[in-house]
Amino acid sequence: MHGFCISLATTIAEPSTILPLIVHHFSSSHILVGLFASLLRGGAVVVQMFAAFYSQSLPRVMPYQRIVYLVRFLSWFGIGLALYIFGDDWPVASLWALGIGLFLFSFSAGFGSIYYREILGKIFSHRFLGKTMAQRQFLAAFGAVLSGAVAGWVLQHFEPPASYAWLFMVSSGFLVVAYLVFLTVDEPVKRNVAAREDSFGLFLRHCAEILRDDRALRQQIVVITLSYSYLLAMPFIILQANQTIALSGWLIGGYVSVQMMGAMAGNVVWGQLASRGRNRAVVTLSFSVMIAAFLLVWKSQSALSYGFVFFLLGAGMDGMRLVANNLIIIIAPEAKRPVYIALQFNITSLGLFFAIPGGLILSNFGYDVLYLCTLGALLTGLLCAWRLQDHR
Repeated sequence: MHGFCISLATTIAEPSTILPLIVHHFSSSHILVGLFASLLRGGAVVVQMFAAFYSQSLPRVMPYQRIVYLVRFLSWFGIGLALYIFGDDWPVASLWALGIGLFLFSFSAGFGSIYYREILGKIFSHRFLGKTMAQRQFLAAFGAVLSGAVAGWVLQHFEPPASYAWLFMVSSGFLVVAYLVFLTVDEPVKRNVAAREDSFGLFLRHCAEILRDDRALRQQIVVITLSYSYLLAMPFIILQANQTIALSGWLIGGYVSVQMMGAMAGNVVWGQLASRGRNRAVVTLSFSVMIAAFLLVWKSQSALSYGFVFFLLGAGMDGMRLVANNLIIIIAPEAKRPVYIALQFNITSLGLFFAIPGGLILSNFGYDVLYLCTLGALLTGLLCAWRLQDHR
């Protein structure tokens, strides 16, 4: 229920489809499109290490998760309200409100993701976690399919930016349901807690020692960072499609739904592999699927071919998301689990900003060079994934 409702709400700002169109409505800058796509996911980077520093000694983290959820709801609803008030009359104010809201939504996730994964680590074994997360992602993708249909209807029947405003405000109600559902989880008390260091500087030195000594962690960080290479080009695919074919509101919403259908189909496979402990297979197949998607999009000229691209990307992205959650639980010692999670997330989150250099490449060299760079990075990730250690 948590995954379903979260996806139903947040898919309306999906950074590969609707969000680029929202930004492009107020500004024609490709660099700005890349920046906003990064804000939705990258704001959490700022506080991840602080969150790990304070949470490693906490026996329970659910009380703090309540605060995170309140901030995320207010920032999401606030975006819609600001777009409705400012709209086209004050486009700069609309962009500022969108940027600040997305940053706060992502910033609070810096704490929330640590708490969320800590709770998962308490209540699931790594094999059951892989299967469970695949089921969760399947239902989340189903929620996103419905969200795409609703978004398509809204975009078809209401003029922007009012349509964008209503999407944010209405979807915030689904966020409330999702958060209330997760807060019913009975979090076990953690007995094996780590003593908090005397200072944050000392904590960072200990983190550097962990990174230096743990080869498996370093391998995971390299592979997961490279898995974000698709973000170099993904936010701009919908803009290319808008130049190539006539995008209606229904077609935009349809692409969102098709992408999530790909995620649903992929999770059927990923869940089976993860439950058997074959996480490396999930990684390599996910890279291969994303490579196939960018080979296809390079010369796409029809609505159908773009649909196949979004379907493949949906499958590949969810495979990477599942394995990133699962692998860190496998290698992290219980007492240091928040630290391992923060280390992995902080460093790999550099990949969340790939859309910014992607916008620079597109502005200066065009789509062909952008897709070539993306494919090169994904191929490098695929080669590194073959040496990945997915067990202790």
